[in-house]
Amino acid sequence: MQPDHNHQKKIAVINDLAGFGRCSIAAALPVISALGIQCCPLPTSIFSNHTGFDSFFFEDYTDKMQPYIDEWKKLGLQFAGISSGFLGSKEQIQIVIRFFEEFGTPDNIIVVDPVMGDYGKPYSTYTMEMCEEMKRLTRYADILTPNLTEACILTDTPYHEDKWNMKEIEALVEKLGAMGPEKIVVTGIVQGDFIANYCYEKGKQGKIRRTHKVGTQRSGTGDIFAAIIAADAVNGVPFDESVRRASLFIKKCIRRSVELDLPLTDGVCFEEVLHALKPRNAGKKQRAEA
Repeated sequence: MQPDHNHQKKIAVINDLAGFGRCSIAAALPVISALGIQCCPLPTSIFSNHTGFDSFFFEDYTDKMQPYIDEWKKLGLQFAGISSGFLGSKEQIQIVIRFFEEFGTPDNIIVVDPVMGDYGKPYSTYTMEMCEEMKRLTRYADILTPNLTEACILTDTPYHEDKWNMKEIEALVEKLGAMGPEKIVVTGIVQGDFIANYCYEKGKQGKIRRTHKVGTQRSGTGDIFAAIIAADAVNGVPFDESVRRASLFIKKCIRRSVELDLPLTDGVCFEEVLHALKPRNAGKKQRAEA
């Protein structure tokens, strides 16, 4: 008789793996583990260090993904959550869609971080064909975590550099909600000295959650944010509370990184503040430090 490997809650994390630079799987795995859930990585590619450096080793894992997944099927693995991040090709997006269809259940939670661009533009590697496939992927999401640029790409909304007012953001989120996700957080909205996240849940009034800006943007912050959102969702933490504590935790990470004078390419120093991130039971709120 085959042993049952499903006594513990697990989240499958589909993303690339960089050996240095604290992003993607390398950032998500310890965060999800700290929140009391087993993290099961499914790598899309392998990097020595992320692409923000002048030089790096890279190996594409597209052809290896399906045989990797097939072994999980043999083990009968079941996941309480599935989280996808950067996907480097149309083929990878299609593999992840099949993964959602095969491993998704009415009870588990699918989190999609549609890593496609920033500062108003798609990443140079992202083709129009890939953007269309990402729209397909989004339909499978229970929770969607785009930044403002990605929200615009997914909804064919023109991006502008000027301050976004609430009506514009609400209209953007309504379009995203019509694509399928029950919960959406649009991240990284600049509001003067604050960074804001807009939280949306179907059937509820949207909310803005703001924190004071600290330092500058670093690699891995989005991966840590999505990891906390995914783990909290599996643990039954209310969405609004999860967004709040993810934002505050990232602020602590950036503050410590600035104190250590870490190069921006080195990501955020989450290791020294990871002890502050605790599993939280459903419905139980604790005071978070600003």
